[in-house]
Amino acid sequence: MSRLIRIRTLAALTVLGLAAACSSATDVDEASVTGADSRKSDPAPSSSPFWVDPDSPAAQQIELWRREGRTQDAELLRRIADRPAAQWPAGEIDPGPDVRTATAAASAEGRTALFVAYNIPHRDCGQHSAGGAADADAYRQWIGSFADALGESRALVVLEPDAVAHIVDGCTPGEYHAEREQLLGEAIRRLKQQPHTKVYLDAGNPSWIKEPGKLVEPLRRAGIAEADGFALNVSNFQTDDATKAYGLRLSRDLGGKHFVIDSSRNGNGPLPGVWCNPPGRALGTPPTTETGEPAVDAYLWVKRPGESDGTCEGGPDAGQWWPEYALGLARNARS
Repeated sequence: MSRLIRIRTLAALTVLGLAAACSSATDVDEASVTGADSRKSDPAPSSSPFWVDPDSPAAQQIELWRREGRTQDAELLRRIADRPAAQWPAGEIDPGPDVRTATAAASAEGRTALFVAYNIPHRDCGQHSAGGAADADAYRQWIGSFADALGESRALVVLEPDAVAHIVDGCTPGEYHAEREQLLGEAIRRLKQQPHTKVYLDAGNPSWIKEPGKLVEPLRRAGIAEADGFALNVSNFQTDDATKAYGLRLSRDLGGKHFVIDSSRNGNGPLPGVWCNPPGRALGTPPTTETGEPAVDAYLWVKRPGESDGTCEGGPDAGQWWPEYALGLARNARS
């Protein structure tokens, strides 16, 4: 998480914590698992090589709730705090300091840092996560700083969620398609200059571009051949089974490319028609590299559980910490 987002999160923790008592948000809903409150949090699985941020919003929320006497809720939230989730350095500032901080901490523990690079120009078609670099040169400078900060540390980077899928669905205007594909290819090559960095180019999710074959040529033009693979289901709720089946079809079309799956919030699958802060969702498969499928390199928590999708369903701005939604995800989780 960037310093900018972290500062906003810290400020929001107290405000949202005070508001929680009168909130009717998603902490208790019809999808809650009976008796889940009494279950203990499981530690991060040994099959996960990824670094856990000890200063994450979830970890800070636990301390706040403990001071307030909400010990049962604090214990449930360990299901998020004790597991690795990606860092999303913000585009408004140089990502280098935040990337170096995370990689240094991960390296000290012999772990791999997990990142999302999300700053492509014309990002998110002006929707909840609109923004991105001002132009192509600004993006090249940003991704160069990102890569320099990775150094020789072990890292996994999910590159530009939505960027390719928005080319396919036409949300990104046609005059930007060629530039975007060129920038993605340059970003892959620049990141892969770091000797211990893996790069997975985002490829949407099964409910978005329903025919995976439509992604093949845009992914190729964007340099997928030089990446370690592609990423699916980032910030979405499609089940592991549906996403894996979709990914295997796309993998075959790409000559056997491997992929990773974001399982952060898919424990109850999607809520039809609602992609932004849907109620009743649950944490999914904990991060692991033991997937049981050779083409699936990992299940990851790319979306940080508990951070809002946007100002919908009563949520704060996109990327802001929402403790009661986080609690709902943890309470509904199967483990």
